[in-house]
Amino acid sequence: MTERWMRSPRGKILGVATGLAEWRDLPAEPVRIIVFLIILFTGVFPGAVIYLVLAVILPGPEDREYKGRFDHIYRDAEDASFSDSQKSTEDLKQEYEELKKKVEEMEGQMFDKEKEWDEKFNKS
Repeated sequence: MTERWMRSPRGKILGVATGLAEWRDLPAEPVRIIVFLIILFTGVFPGAVIYLVLAVILPGPEDREYKGRFDHIYRDAEDASFSDSQKSTEDLKQEYEELKKKVEEMEGQMFDKEKEWDEKFNKS
């Protein structure tokens, strides 16, 4: 999770949606789909203009500050990709369980918010 919203070098189109996903520690693919749907349902023009304005305003990977502050993350990711084949089955199981717990926590938070809205709606 980054400190602020920045364009991501791993983005498909200008890195705005992927940067949003990284900023909020969310999976990138669903965020991209949601952004695409928002652009589509706003009649393409307003959503696309907003997206392009954000691409111009948000700092990107070419900014020195961004590169310098996050280089270690990219190096760690590259190192991890080489060491993944060397991980033991137990390490992979532990990593899977940690990710599973994180997803369950996120789902719990989402369902709690939905429950709150349902209760508010049913009261009126």
